Amino acid sequence: MRPDSISVIYDEKCRKSLSRYFDIIFNKKLAKFKLLKTFPADFQDMNNAEKWKMHNNLLKDFRDYVEDVDLGKIKPNKIVKSSLLDLKIELAKKILERCMFCMRACSVNRLKGETKYCGCDSNFLVSSMFDHYGEEPELVPSFTVFTMGCTMRCLHCQNWTISQWYEPGNLYELEKLAKQVDIARARGCRNLNMVGGDPTPYLYHWLEVSRKISENIATVWNSNSYYSYPSSQLLAEWADVYLLDFKYGNNDCAIKISDAPNYWEACTRNHLIAKEHGELIIRILVLPRHIECCFRPIVEWIVKNLGKDVRVNVMFQYTPHWRADEVPELRRRLNNDEMEQTVRIAKEVGLENFIT
Repeated sequence: MRPDSISVIYDEKCRKSLSRYFDIIFNKKLAKFKLLKTFPADFQDMNNAEKWKMHNNLLKDFRDYVEDVDLGKIKPNKIVKSSLLDLKIELAKKILERCMFCMRACSVNRLKGETKYCGCDSNFLVSSMFDHYGEEPELVPSFTVFTMGCTMRCLHCQNWTISQWYEPGNLYELEKLAKQVDIARARGCRNLNMVGGDPTPYLYHWLEVSRKISENIATVWNSNSYYSYPSSQLLAEWADVYLLDFKYGNNDCAIKISDAPNYWEACTRNHLIAKEHGELIIRILVLPRHIECCFRPIVEWIVKNLGKDVRVNVMFQYTPHWRADEVPELRRRLNNDEMEQTVRIAKEVGLENFIT
């Protein structure tokens, strides 16, 4: 165990911003997917529009249910025949027929084997999975599953062999993966960390995996934030912790470096929804010469819209990877002046719960 993964347990700012997550770690509260299994939703004989309407109407009722269970006012229901988790899975599977999990809304039928930007079809393809000790201290040890493919084309991607399919990936059965999650929790992992690439193309699969998990383990949605509004609604009240990248402070940089039109709109919307429906850790990978154009507007927006207490990881480990040399400023690592400037800006805007 890293020493900071122990000391963070006593970090008041971190505990305050991720209080429910810490309670799940110590089995004082139940992960949301387990409570979703016990919350009834009778959606048989409904069309897809009616199912979505029911889903969205039930979210508030479910939040009230979670609060009452957390406070000990009521006991959790027994697992029901037709649950809100089942409804989420049903809606997600329907999206596979005309895919719109990410902002690109490619509309291919992945159930028929069609693929487009992310390269994902209906199969669940994994690069690797292991107990990760390199994440934020509050997450360590984290049972981390790297799935294939991605919804963006970051020219500096450190996981480019995964995100861009330079390796084939391994086909994994969802029930088998759920058993691996149970075993990981039993040996002390604090959470299930879903990453890639990006986990967004596999949202249906991850919902299905959670239905098969038996142990009480926190779910961590580790994403580039470039997912669609329907995906944000399926994630709502299912993800315990959103571990979201905030990559760019404007759309021009997002297009130039990551081929991600409308990134700012998607990213800000999804951070707001994450704060409303779960707990949030924000990652900002600081890029050379992108401090004023990206880092400053990002942290200013965070403080104004999410609060000064939100957990933020200001990351200085940028290293040129893959095709980074195509962008002149990305051919080198950060220098000391840039790192000092970044910390100074974070303090100036009022961030109080950030780490580097």
